[in-house]
Amino acid sequence: MRYLPLDPSEREAMLTRIGVPDIEALFADIPPDKRLPGLLDMPLAKSEMAVERAMTAIAGRSVAAGSVPFFLGSGAYRRHIPATVDHVIQRSEFLTSYTPYQPEIAQGTLQVLFEFQSQVAALTGMEVANASMYDGSTACGEAMLMAHRLTRRNRSIISGGLHPQYADVCATLAHMAGDRIVRLPPDLKASEDIAAAIDAETSSVIVQSPDFFGNPRDLAPIAAAAHAHGALLIAVFTDPVALAAVRSPGEMDADIAVGEGQGIGNALNFGGPYVGLFATRAKNVRQMPGRLAGETVDAEGRRSFVLTLSTREQHIRREKATSNICTNSGLCALA
Repeated sequence: MRYLPLDPSEREAMLTRIGVPDIEALFADIPPDKRLPGLLDMPLAKSEMAVERAMTAIAGRSVAAGSVPFFLGSGAYRRHIPATVDHVIQRSEFLTSYTPYQPEIAQGTLQVLFEFQSQVAALTGMEVANASMYDGSTACGEAMLMAHRLTRRNRSIISGGLHPQYADVCATLAHMAGDRIVRLPPDLKASEDIAAAIDAETSSVIVQSPDFFGNPRDLAPIAAAAHAHGALLIAVFTDPVALAAVRSPGEMDADIAVGEGQGIGNALNFGGPYVGLFATRAKNVRQMPGRLAGETVDAEGRRSFVLTLSTREQHIRREKATSNICTNSGLCALA
C-alpha cells in the first residue's frame, strides 16, 4: 500500500468536506490518554541495502527443512515435489485459479478440478469429492456442520486423538452455529470408549486415523455405533499418504472423509496456503460444502466439464448456502 502525504490545503479541503473544523475535533471521540503525544520513538530509517543485509543475516540463522531431520509441523510434511509440478502451476492459465462466473469457458481449470475430485474419491474410498477446501482443519469443521444439516442434530463428539488444532476449529464453528461439542481427553494409546459417548442427540463422531499420536484406528466399530444412534462418522486424516497403507475411510463405513492434502504436492509454505480434501457418500452430496466439477457432453457431443454443484454463498442465497468456501485452493489442488 502506498503512503501518499497531503499538504495543508488538501487537509483543509478534506476537513471542510466532512464538516469538521480541525484535526482535534476529528479525533475528539478518542480519549486524550489513549493518543500518542508525538511521533513514535523509533530508530532512523535504514537504506535499502542495509535492510537487505539485515534480513539476509536473519534468514541465515534459519535451518532449512531439507538440511536436518525435523519433527515440527503436526501434519505439515516436506516431501519431494517433481519439477513438473512447479512448471504446471506457474502456467498463466492455472496460476490465476479463479473460476469465472461463466465457468464453462475455463475448461482446463474445470478438468483439473474434476481429475482432482476423482483422485480424492478413489483415495478415500468414497463416491464423491468436492473441488477442495481451505485446509484440513476447515474441512473437518465444515464436515461437522454438514452432519448437523443432515441429521438435524447439534451435538458432536471429538475423539481425543484428533489433531488439537482441528478440534479448535470445530469448537469455533460450533460456537457460532449454536452446536455442542464433546471433546474427549487426549488419548495417547487409542483406548478411549467413543461408543459410550454417543447418544440420540449426537450428529457426528469425529475420529482421526492414523490419529495425532500415530495410532491407526479401526473405524468400522465406531461407524456401527454411530449409525445405531443415527449419527454420522467423520473420518479425518492429516497425511493422505497413510491411506495407501490402511483401509480407506469408505471401506470402514465412514460417512464423510476429510483431511489435509499438503503432503502430496505442496511445499511447507511457512504453514500455508494448504488444501483440504473432502469426500462423502453420493446420498449426501446436496449438503456437501464447496464446489463440484462434473463431466458432460456439449451440443456437438464432445466431452466437456461444468460446475455441477456450487452451493456457496456467492452463487445462491446466503441462508441456503452450505459454505462460503472460495476458489483460493484451486492452485494447491492442481499441485
